Amino acid sequence: MNVRTNITRTQFHAILSHTARAHFKASFALFFVLLLNTLSVRAQQATTPSSSGHSADSDTSNEVAHSKIPSIGSPYVELDSWIYPAIERLAALGYIHAEFLGMRPWTRIECARLVQEADDKLNSDRSFGEARQLPTELEKEFGAELDTLAEGTHSPTIRLESVYENLMGISGTPLNDSYHFGQTLTNNYGRPYQEGFNTFDGLSGFATAGRFAIYVRGEYQHAPTAAGYSLPIRQFIATADNNPLQPLTPIPATNQFRLLDTYVAANLADWNLAFGKQSLWWGPGEGGPLLFSDNAEPIYMFRASRIAPFRLPWIFRWLGPMKLDLFYGKLSGNHFPSRPMIHGEKISFKPTQNLEFGFSRTGELGGVGQPLTIGRIWLSYTSLTSPAIKTAADNPGKRTGGFDFSYRVPFVRDWLTFYNDSLSDDDPSPLARPSRAGISPGIYMPKIPGLLKLDLRVEAVSTDAPNSGGGQYIYFDTVYHDLYTNKNKIIGNWIGRDGQGIQSWSTYWFSPRNSLKFGYRHAKVASAFIPGGETFNDGSARLTWCIRAGLSVSTFLQYEKWLAPILAVQPQTNWTSSVELTFWPHF
Repeated sequence: MNVRTNITRTQFHAILSHTARAHFKASFALFFVLLLNTLSVRAQQATTPSSSGHSADSDTSNEVAHSKIPSIGSPYVELDSWIYPAIERLAALGYIHAEFLGMRPWTRIECARLVQEADDKLNSDRSFGEARQLPTELEKEFGAELDTLAEGTHSPTIRLESVYENLMGISGTPLNDSYHFGQTLTNNYGRPYQEGFNTFDGLSGFATAGRFAIYVRGEYQHAPTAAGYSLPIRQFIATADNNPLQPLTPIPATNQFRLLDTYVAANLADWNLAFGKQSLWWGPGEGGPLLFSDNAEPIYMFRASRIAPFRLPWIFRWLGPMKLDLFYGKLSGNHFPSRPMIHGEKISFKPTQNLEFGFSRTGELGGVGQPLTIGRIWLSYTSLTSPAIKTAADNPGKRTGGFDFSYRVPFVRDWLTFYNDSLSDDDPSPLARPSRAGISPGIYMPKIPGLLKLDLRVEAVSTDAPNSGGGQYIYFDTVYHDLYTNKNKIIGNWIGRDGQGIQSWSTYWFSPRNSLKFGYRHAKVASAFIPGGETFNDGSARLTWCIRAGLSVSTFLQYEKWLAPILAVQPQTNWTSSVELTFWPHF
């Protein structure tokens, strides 16, 4: 019986891997067809007089003209805000075309511009149905910013944005090591959690004056103590990470105050320059981008982000509006080596109203024993190959490339959006060698036939590339053994090293602020990485409800079952339940 079970799992793993790779190659083929079609349409438009109206894939010049933003200070909207799902749903329904979903967070004034666009389209469209509620609620949130766009003037502002309390209980042993064994809770700003009672209580607020803005979000965090890893587990980790064997260290209880996104910013010539702790979301999906997400605690960084899209001259204008995002930051909690630096750059294009694609790259360099010099920083940008022997003098750091796109499918534009995120380890871009890339394709349906308030999203993810070397390829480097982690949490996708998974979500929107969301997640980690492999499944439900203006409650319930023979011989289960109260004072 055991042999039969093992064969079934092996066959399933092979089938899943083959299917994911085939889907990945097909998605890239589709992208290039779309891009060639776009360039063909552009060339035809350049030589043919334009007619009244626009086609389904028409030029986005109207949106570019509409995207002028006053030079005022404006903080970013937090990545866990209800605002992003609302705007993304409006975009998928066809009422917003100037958004860049693969490059978040957005400033409040950017969000107001998108709400203004949706409102203009809805006012000329009598078939919008329940979609009218979305911009109406968003207009309440961004009233001051909409006034600024309309009048061109801005008064100094101080605002206590939110006060919240989250009480969470975990019954059973959770997974809490994203670099090796996975996570029970993902995309949660790296908050600590363990079996028992957990809580985080915080507040956020901002102030603006002229071109400048300051944002603060801090919270008190509590998590119970937990036992340390046994000797066999520590020996496995030492071997997998190429590190010395670490001593037995129980995990102490956490009682701490933490600043999350906290920074100062200035708006200069349509660029938002920000310094402090910040989060990024570089991808179109919901499960988590492969390159940068809010799965870990925000990192200290200097960030330069383009607020208003712009166009390149000459023939490059066919690429449509574009945006740039750049940062240089510091990673914390790493030990091999400690105190490394990281920089990243992303550029995204919208050649049509329905197609968005972006290229990104990060470089991890410096740290103890790896001197940070001007020459090494230069090499991290310009070197095309890594040296055969990485010495402190010529090591350009660990560079990682990314590529993503999203497309609203023809004939079902308002019903189906297809997207894909990808990551390359040794190549400049996933496009150079797709078969060796990490991938995360997905689909999003903003409404279901007969149930227009119900949406559906399905995503797959894989970092188990062929010949990946047992966890020593994606999210690992022979010099940077804690690659892509901040405070021991992966800053990329929750799947971690040598994993494959699938996620699905379905949300019923009672209103823009009231929803019931169901989720399912399945993942497997290769036995070449973890002895005996690992499998985990979880199902969840979240109800979010506005009790009255300015006060909401969110309840969450999740059941998880996991099997990792190296951690426990028998399958383990855990229940996670939480209640969060949030107050938005408007004064």
